[in-house]
Amino acid sequence: MNTQSANVRTMLRTYGKQLTSAKRLARFRQALGASPPMDDVAKQAKRRELVERISHEVIENLIVNTDHSPVVAAILKTLEAEFGQRYLFEYPVDGTDVQILKDTQHGSFELSGSERNKIMRRLWEITLSKVDDTML
Repeated sequence: MNTQSANVRTMLRTYGKQLTSAKRLARFRQALGASPPMDDVAKQAKRRELVERISHEVIENLIVNTDHSPVVAAILKTLEAEFGQRYLFEYPVDGTDVQILKDTQHGSFELSGSERNKIMRRLWEITLSKVDDTML
Protein backbone atom coordinates (compact mmCIF):
# COMPACT_ATOMS: atom_id res chain seq x y z
CA MET A 1 0.00 0.00 0.00
CA ASN A 2 2.90 2.31 0.79
CA THR A 3 4.31 1.92 -2.75
CA GLN A 4 0.97 2.73 -4.31
CA SER A 5 0.59 5.99 -2.36
CA ALA A 6 4.17 6.98 -3.31
CA ASN A 7 3.31 6.38 -6.96
CA VAL A 8 0.18 8.49 -6.64
CA ARG A 9 2.15 11.33 -5.01
CA THR A 10 4.79 11.16 -7.75
CA MET A 11 2.09 11.22 -10.41
CA LEU A 12 0.34 14.20 -8.80
CA ARG A 13 3.65 16.07 -8.48
CA THR A 14 4.35 15.44 -12.19
CA TYR A 15 0.90 16.65 -13.18
CA GLY A 16 1.39 19.74 -11.02
CA LYS A 17 4.65 20.55 -12.80
CA GLN A 18 2.99 20.06 -16.18
CA LEU A 19 0.13 22.33 -15.16
CA THR A 20 2.57 25.03 -14.03
CA SER A 21 4.49 24.74 -17.31
CA ALA A 22 1.25 24.94 -19.30
CA LYS A 23 0.23 28.11 -17.43
CA ARG A 24 3.62 29.71 -18.12
CA LEU A 25 3.38 28.77 -21.78
CA ALA A 26 -0.13 30.24 -21.99
CA ARG A 27 1.07 33.53 -20.43
CA PHE A 28 4.02 33.58 -22.82
CA ARG A 29 1.76 33.03 -25.84
CA GLN A 30 -0.59 35.71 -24.61
CA ALA A 31 2.32 38.16 -24.27
CA LEU A 32 3.45 37.32 -27.79
CA GLY A 33 -0.07 37.87 -29.08
CA ALA A 34 0.00 41.42 -27.75
CA SER A 35 2.96 42.27 -29.99
CA PRO A 36 2.18 43.58 -33.47
CA PRO A 37 1.84 40.76 -36.01
CA MET A 38 4.38 40.44 -38.82
CA ASP A 39 3.11 41.66 -42.13
CA ASP A 40 2.69 39.23 -45.01
CA VAL A 41 5.77 40.47 -46.87
CA ALA A 42 8.02 39.79 -43.87
CA LYS A 43 6.50 36.33 -43.41
CA GLN A 44 6.98 35.51 -47.08
CA ALA A 45 10.57 36.74 -47.03
CA LYS A 46 11.34 34.68 -43.94
CA ARG A 47 9.72 31.61 -45.48
CA ARG A 48 11.63 32.11 -48.74
CA GLU A 49 14.91 32.37 -46.83
CA LEU A 50 14.14 29.17 -44.95
CA VAL A 51 13.14 27.34 -48.15
CA GLU A 52 16.40 28.42 -49.82
CA ARG A 53 18.49 27.30 -46.84
CA ILE A 54 16.82 23.89 -46.74
CA SER A 55 17.10 23.56 -50.54
CA HIS A 56 20.82 24.23 -50.31
CA GLU A 57 21.17 21.44 -47.73
CA VAL A 58 19.09 19.07 -49.89
CA ILE A 59 21.33 19.70 -52.90
CA GLU A 60 24.44 19.12 -50.79
CA ASN A 61 22.85 15.88 -49.58
CA LEU A 62 22.20 14.91 -53.19
CA ILE A 63 25.82 15.52 -54.16
CA VAL A 64 27.60 14.11 -51.12
CA ASN A 65 25.55 11.05 -50.16
CA THR A 66 25.09 7.97 -52.28
CA ASP A 67 22.01 6.91 -50.29
CA HIS A 68 19.28 9.36 -51.24
CA SER A 69 16.39 10.44 -49.04
CA PRO A 70 12.87 10.26 -50.53
CA VAL A 71 12.92 14.01 -51.27
CA VAL A 72 16.29 13.80 -53.05
CA ALA A 73 15.12 10.74 -55.00
CA ALA A 74 11.98 12.62 -56.09
CA ILE A 75 14.07 15.60 -57.22
CA LEU A 76 16.40 13.39 -59.25
CA LYS A 77 13.44 11.55 -60.78
CA THR A 78 11.86 14.85 -61.84
CA LEU A 79 15.14 16.08 -63.31
CA GLU A 80 15.67 12.84 -65.22
CA ALA A 81 12.07 12.88 -66.50
CA GLU A 82 12.44 16.44 -67.80
CA PHE A 83 15.74 15.89 -69.59
CA GLY A 84 15.37 12.21 -70.46
CA GLN A 85 18.83 11.45 -69.05
CA ARG A 86 20.26 10.17 -65.81
CA TYR A 87 22.72 12.53 -64.11
CA LEU A 88 25.36 11.86 -61.48
CA PHE A 89 26.65 14.61 -59.20
CA GLU A 90 30.12 14.29 -57.67
CA TYR A 91 32.71 16.38 -55.91
CA PRO A 92 36.16 15.71 -57.37
CA VAL A 93 38.98 14.72 -55.02
CA ASP A 94 40.89 17.95 -55.68
CA GLY A 95 38.02 19.97 -54.13
CA THR A 96 36.99 21.93 -57.22
CA ASP A 97 33.39 22.63 -58.16
CA VAL A 98 30.82 19.84 -58.42
CA GLN A 99 30.92 17.66 -61.52
CA ILE A 100 27.77 16.71 -63.37
CA LEU A 101 28.05 13.48 -65.31
CA LYS A 102 25.52 12.47 -67.95
CA ASP A 103 25.00 8.71 -67.78
CA THR A 104 24.55 7.28 -71.30
CA GLN A 105 24.75 3.86 -72.95
CA HIS A 106 28.33 4.64 -74.00
CA GLY A 107 29.46 5.64 -70.49
CA SER A 108 29.42 8.77 -68.36
CA PHE A 109 30.38 12.15 -69.79
CA GLU A 110 31.08 15.31 -67.81
CA LEU A 111 28.88 18.29 -68.67
CA SER A 112 30.33 21.74 -69.05
CA GLY A 113 29.36 25.22 -70.13
CA SER A 114 25.76 26.12 -70.83
CA GLU A 115 24.46 22.54 -70.54
CA ARG A 116 25.95 22.24 -67.04
CA ASN A 117 24.49 25.62 -66.03
CA LYS A 118 21.09 24.62 -67.41
CA ILE A 119 21.06 21.40 -65.34
CA MET A 120 22.20 23.18 -62.17
CA ARG A 121 19.62 25.94 -62.61
CA ARG A 122 16.81 23.43 -63.17
CA LEU A 123 18.02 21.31 -60.23
CA TRP A 124 17.82 24.40 -58.01
CA GLU A 125 14.31 25.29 -59.27
CA ILE A 126 13.00 21.74 -58.75
CA THR A 127 14.53 21.59 -55.28
CA LEU A 128 13.01 24.94 -54.27
CA SER A 129 9.63 23.78 -55.52
CA LYS A 130 9.77 20.42 -53.69
CA VAL A 131 10.91 21.99 -50.42
CA ASP A 132 8.29 24.74 -50.65
CA ASP A 133 5.55 22.18 -51.34
CA THR A 134 6.54 19.99 -48.38
CA MET A 135 6.86 22.83 -45.84
CA LEU A 136 3.91 23.77 -43.67
